[in-house]
Parts: sequence; structure tokens; C-alpha cells
Amino acid sequence: MDKKPKRMVPEVRFKGFTDDWEQRKLGELVTSYDTKRMPIRSEERMAGPYPYYGATGIIDYVNNYIFDGKYLLLAEDGANIIDRTAPITYLTNGKFWLNNHAHIMNSTKSNLVFLKATLDRKNYIKFNTGTAQPKLNAKIVANLKLNLPVLAEQDKISKVISRIEIMIALQQRKLEQLRLLKRAMLQQLFVNNTESLTPNIRFNNFSKDWEQRKGKFIFKSKSVKGYPNLPVLSATQDKGMILRDKSGIDIKFNKKALSNYKKIEPGDFIVHLRSFQGGFAYSDIEGIASPAYTVFSFIDSKEFNDYFWKEKFCSYNFIQLLKKVTYGVRDGRSINYSDFLTLPEKYPLLEEQNKIGNILKKIDNLLSIQQIRAKKLNFLKKFLLQKLFI
Repeated sequence: MDKKPKRMVPEVRFKGFTDDWEQRKLGELVTSYDTKRMPIRSEERMAGPYPYYGATGIIDYVNNYIFDGKYLLLAEDGANIIDRTAPITYLTNGKFWLNNHAHIMNSTKSNLVFLKATLDRKNYIKFNTGTAQPKLNAKIVANLKLNLPVLAEQDKISKVISRIEIMIALQQRKLEQLRLLKRAMLQQLFVNNTESLTPNIRFNNFSKDWEQRKGKFIFKSKSVKGYPNLPVLSATQDKGMILRDKSGIDIKFNKKALSNYKKIEPGDFIVHLRSFQGGFAYSDIEGIASPAYTVFSFIDSKEFNDYFWKEKFCSYNFIQLLKKVTYGVRDGRSINYSDFLTLPEKYPLLEEQNKIGNILKKIDNLLSIQQIRAKKLNFLKKFLLQKLFI
């Protein structure tokens, strides 16, 4: 008995659409405007209001334009074609300039939003020639095979994609606004002037100058070992100490050496081997970490709010101060803990530390909520693309 041919349809469809999708070459669907694109020599590039596009999107703003309207751009060369470290397609709207590192096209036969989503989902590894700069030339682009439904169904799918992308963009804007708020709070709530002992903004009923003491009178190092059964932790710049299993990096280590790993308790601080953005990590979980890390805490924990100090160690001015005790170049920079203890630390009494720590913790909680929402929206978009496309 002959098998029925497999139908070319997605898992989820809008009501009223039942026909199979068809396969077409991109060159049959679009009109190319590659002959009109033109690079601008750097010495001739003048600042202006019009976006200047290349393979990686907008690379500058210039004082003139060669295109005006809605077009679809497809990166012609660059590592992002294979590694996908950046988007490969872009939709334009309005006046812009385009160099010769991205193809430009328009279409009356297909929806540009739909085409963009389809091209974003393609795997371009087979077009890699093995050179340093993978390239999608005009012939390859024209012969790209795409699966697509009738234009009316494309329009329906495109509306869904556009709506969720607007939601994602709004969510990203909320996140960025919260990050800017926190950055401003760090600048205003902490003493940033080297000669001052009071911050720009204070809570009611706090007027005393902040204290200033060297780190050696505040902190003590710790080196407790012999806990091989505790989970292994890793240091990160943005999340502090996390479980090594959740770091996303496959780090090999000798389990027999775990007895020599240092114990870390909630409230401890860890100095990284390398310093990129400060080099300090805070831990709110218990575990063990490499003996190469320096672990420290407060001499008298009753005097200090650990969240206040966690944020202080991430502040711009502290990182600038830390440069005095940071050695090496580029990624090999490291912090000398002994010299760190000689730095003058400015801080208020515990009650004011608590106030500052609590408000920054609330902002962090809001950031966490918004980040979860952003992840859910991106997951929803990915799910829809899987279900609405072949």
C-alpha cells in the first residue's frame, strides 16, 4: 500500500488556511537593490541623523541617505552568519545608508516580516567556505530555498510576530530603565567624592559624616577546608557565586582535591583570580570553591550590612579605586588582597547601611521579576516560531 506523501504544513495554523505550503527560491520572491548600495570611506563619513547599515546592523549615523522605505537586509559576510553572535537580518523603515556588506531587498509577493523570520531560522553553516569571513554572495542568496504559505497566511503570522516583538522591546526598555535607576542610585547613595564623607542623597534623620577606615580594620580572610561534600561554586560578575553546575561552562576538576577547596558561607565575599569589572563576588549560598580564590568576611558582622557592601563593591567609584591594587593587563588582571586591605573604605552606621541595602535589594528584586518576564516572552516567541513555521 502506497504511503501518503507528507504534507508541508506547520503544527499550528490560523482558521481558514488548509493548503500545503510551497517551496520557493528567495530570488523568485524579492527584488534586489544591491547595485544601489555604497560604502562610505571613513574620512568622508560625516555625522548626521540617518542610520548607516552594514552586516551587523546600524554601525553609524551619517548626514545623507541612499534608501528610503521598508526593506529587508541580509548580512552578506561576517562571523555572525555562522556563529549567529548577532542578528543576520534587519528591517528598515525610513531613510538610511547601506554599505556593501548586507544584501537589500523588497517584495510584493511576500511579507517582509515573514521573510525575515524565515531567514533567521535557516542554518547557514553549509555556506561556510572555511575562510575567516564566511560569505553569502548574491547567487547563494537568490537560490536560498524557503517554505511559505499564501500571502494572506504570511500576513497573519507576521502580525503575531510583530506584536510579540513589540512586547519584548517594551520589556527590554523596562529592564534598561531599572538598570539606569540602579546606576543612578549607586552614584547618589554612596560617597563618591574622594574628599567628602557624605553622599549626595540621604534618608531622613541621617546627617552624620560617614566613617572612613582601612579595609584591614573591617575585613578578615577565611580559609576553612575539609568539606568535600558541599556543592562546588563558581564566581560570576553579574550573579555573584553560583553553583558550578549552573555556570554553563564544563569545567574539569579533580574530585579528590575537593577537601582542599575553601568553604563559602552566605554573606561571604570572594576575590576572583581575574578582575574585569571589579573582581568581587558575593555569595548568598553555601558551598566550596577553588583554593585559588580569596574568601573574606567582616571582622564584626554586627557592624555591617553585607548587601550594602555587595553593592558598594559593584559601584563605579569603588572599581576605579580598586585599580590602585589591580595588576596585570587585559584579561590577566588580578587583585592583590593585601593591598586591598590598605584602601580607605567609607561607610555609614549600620542603620543607614540597612536603609541603603534594602532599597537596592528592592530594585534588584524588580530587575529579577522583569528579567523573568523577558525570558518568558522570548521563550513564547521561540515556541510560536516553532509551531507556526515548517
